[in-house]
Amino acid sequence: MVFSTSIFLFFFLPIVIIGYYLLKENLRIAFLLLASLFFYAWGEPKYILVMLLSIVINYSFGILINKYINNRLFSKILLITAIALNLGILFYFKYFNFTLNTINIFFNTSFVFRNIVLPIGISFFLFQGMSYLIDLYWKKVEVQKDPLKVAFYIAFFPQLMAGPIIRYSDIREQINNRKETLELFTCGAQRFVIGLSKKVLIADNLAVVADLVFANPAIENTFATAWIGVLSFTFQLYFDFSGYSDMAIGLAKMFGFKFNENFNYPYISKTMSEFWRRWHISLSSWFRDYVYIPLGGSRKGNAYANIFFVFFLTGLWHGANFNCVLWGIWNGIILIIERLFKIQDVKNKYFIPIRYVITMLIFIIGLAIFRSPGLFYARDLLGIMFGFLKPENVGYLTSYYLSPKLVILLCIAAVASTPIAKMPFKFYSTALWKNIKPVLSIILMFISIVFVAASSFTPFIYFRF
Repeated sequence: MVFSTSIFLFFFLPIVIIGYYLLKENLRIAFLLLASLFFYAWGEPKYILVMLLSIVINYSFGILINKYINNRLFSKILLITAIALNLGILFYFKYFNFTLNTINIFFNTSFVFRNIVLPIGISFFLFQGMSYLIDLYWKKVEVQKDPLKVAFYIAFFPQLMAGPIIRYSDIREQINNRKETLELFTCGAQRFVIGLSKKVLIADNLAVVADLVFANPAIENTFATAWIGVLSFTFQLYFDFSGYSDMAIGLAKMFGFKFNENFNYPYISKTMSEFWRRWHISLSSWFRDYVYIPLGGSRKGNAYANIFFVFFLTGLWHGANFNCVLWGIWNGIILIIERLFKIQDVKNKYFIPIRYVITMLIFIIGLAIFRSPGLFYARDLLGIMFGFLKPENVGYLTSYYLSPKLVILLCIAAVASTPIAKMPFKFYSTALWKNIKPVLSIILMFISIVFVAASSFTPFIYFRF
């Protein structure tokens, strides 16, 4: 089930909200858990077993790790075993065929692929389960002995499909004791509407153009068309994923939960190091806390090797293909260069605008690799974009893609992806804005629903991860 569909907006969500607030407080977590399992099972019922297996593993090993917490060797063995089981599930569903394909390519073998379908959101809920066990081993959190609450933490539907990746330490107290208020519910509903509008009004419309351009052979795109396609995808990706995060955060508030922010205007970053502190914050911090720092971070071992390894894993996490791996390596190399030359320490104010442009250019090059269907396609596309290759057999002129609607959308996206979008509201008094905001939210919700009803289904990009 997807947030931006009629079945969710008009049936599932209203029923869950009404049921939640009609029930007594001691029954609400169990009700949300059942609703979350139904939510996940709606699209692919058999894969609910994968999630249940994850819950059983993480709950059981949590109990065992806590029982032997003072025996550091045995508790460490238990933790490693639990992580291996979680990663084993992830490997089978996400990387088994990719591994066979890699072996076939490099060793000229002919292993036959299996028909494996990737369960939606598997990377997210498995990472949440592992973070709980690691924090428990590090004594950062207390064990949760109620299996329903562990299941709820892993399966809660707002963040289930595409994050943000929630730490147990951030939600533990809220599971046991939270306060639902009308103000929090209203704030959540408004945040949900903002996310929905990002998705259906901006991301889905930009996706049409991006898909058209990337459907062409790379060499058949002109210089302008290639840039139109990549820029469309650049903003599509941001508004699709940040829109999902807004919707997840908003939904959580509607039930009394407060999630951490997952985006902080990444497109205004002056370096790629800053970019990764602003983009998909929950994933970046997960790799920092559970991979980079345990490897030694910048204090022990080789910091550059640690950075490279973390971003190799980040690329691999995003997709079981060579393009995603290369995209991760590209980002890792850039961060190593920034660290080597201490780019972040440059304070010259006249250089700041250039740094914005360079950072976005680096990110866009990475996205061209990320979005391309293959490595050779990425090579040709970048060649066209930067004038190293000349287009051949061009099928459509640039004007076919660059419609007035697209120009307006790109302008809106460019402004809305920066804090500039908030500036007009500073001119209103707090009281006036409080009265206007609900009306604007209702209007935005109505427009978004019209688009949901009229448009074809477009899944969230990060569902594949």
